[in-house]
Amino acid sequence: MKSLKVVDLFAGCGGLSLGLELAGFEPIFVNELNDDARSTYIRNRVERQAWLQEKGFHSSDVKEMVLRKRYLTELEKRFKDSFGMEHGDLDLLVGGPPCQGFSGIGHRRSYSVDKENLPSNHLYQDMATIIHRLQPRAFLFENVRGLLNSKWTENGSNGEIWRDIVATYKSIPGYSIAAQLVYAKDYGVPQNRPRILLVGIRDDVPAAIEREGHDENAVGRGYLPVPKRGQAPDLIDLLGDLVDANYENGGSTESYSHAATTKIQKFLRMPLDGNSPLKKGAPVTEHEYSRHNPTVLAKFKAMHKSGGEVPEKFRTKKFAQKLLPSRWGENGPTITATSLADDYVHFSQPRTLTVREWARLQMFPDWYQFSGKRTTGGIRRAGNPREGIFDREVPKYTQIGNAVPVGLAKAVGDHLASILVHK
Repeated sequence: MKSLKVVDLFAGCGGLSLGLELAGFEPIFVNELNDDARSTYIRNRVERQAWLQEKGFHSSDVKEMVLRKRYLTELEKRFKDSFGMEHGDLDLLVGGPPCQGFSGIGHRRSYSVDKENLPSNHLYQDMATIIHRLQPRAFLFENVRGLLNSKWTENGSNGEIWRDIVATYKSIPGYSIAAQLVYAKDYGVPQNRPRILLVGIRDDVPAAIEREGHDENAVGRGYLPVPKRGQAPDLIDLLGDLVDANYENGGSTESYSHAATTKIQKFLRMPLDGNSPLKKGAPVTEHEYSRHNPTVLAKFKAMHKSGGEVPEKFRTKKFAQKLLPSRWGENGPTITATSLADDYVHFSQPRTLTVREWARLQMFPDWYQFSGKRTTGGIRRAGNPREGIFDREVPKYTQIGNAVPVGLAKAVGDHLASILVHK
């Protein structure tokens, strides 16, 4: 079957695209502002989609795509020359505009600057313009839950930003849209991780006509897959094969210490070009451990002994880690991986998670490699909008934490593919 074509805006390191690829989509253009995240995206696809490394098939600046007069016309010509696509043949356009100031963490780091004054908070309008010009058969907008209640200014009304976003996408002629807040754990992902998803289906897509109705709920309307609760793997089943009994504080593990025994471990250890999971002793990457000082190590060990409670002498007002459970319990995953590497303590060892373990929380397979620094901090990661500093470093942990979980993306991709190939 001919692959479905997708354009990914604000793609980050590629979690959304990877899930869509697993569902049968093929990325033909990527946009991402940060050099390291864009490098991560391209390096993991260059053997399959070599064109992505060519200048005309990737972009760092959405504003250029919108404001340069012939950019999108030239892009469609490249699509025609390379893929035989005419105007309107693009199957899917997806994007998650940066959410600085929408999420809880982003809000705390916005330094009291009104959201309407953060340039990144208006990129949804540029995405809508590109959709209007390219006319994909379907589009997907995704973002953080905080968007639903955010207001532009201190004196604004709760939810006004979301209402503006919905109105913007509703105003694109020729599409029916529906939105819903979903939870990644309901689609087999080992995180709670709420995301707001808005789907638009072009009016001439047969399935869109069949699903028309008054239900604005995207699942009820059939634009998003029905949740299937209880399928998220426990952390021992997800990460147990990466536990190295001989690990050293500040060191690294360079080969698998155990064989893959669970379904999810076997899936994540499957090489891109192989048909069996990597065996015990095979090389593993991105499995370096943070060097914790003696006080931090003592705190982590005490947390293990107490079942997660932080003893009084180790408590600070600024920050408190949580001990990850080896098994979630009847309510399923309770965590959301953020951009902060130090949020959680490993369930069986007194340390934080490695990049490889962090990536598995987002269901990136072990063959997926990340570009840039391992981590960073302070103003380099957060910026300072009050001083006009909007640029941020995006190290590996942040790239992963910002990504759409691969498992959620695949579930949505499978569903959208069924709509787009409807007979």
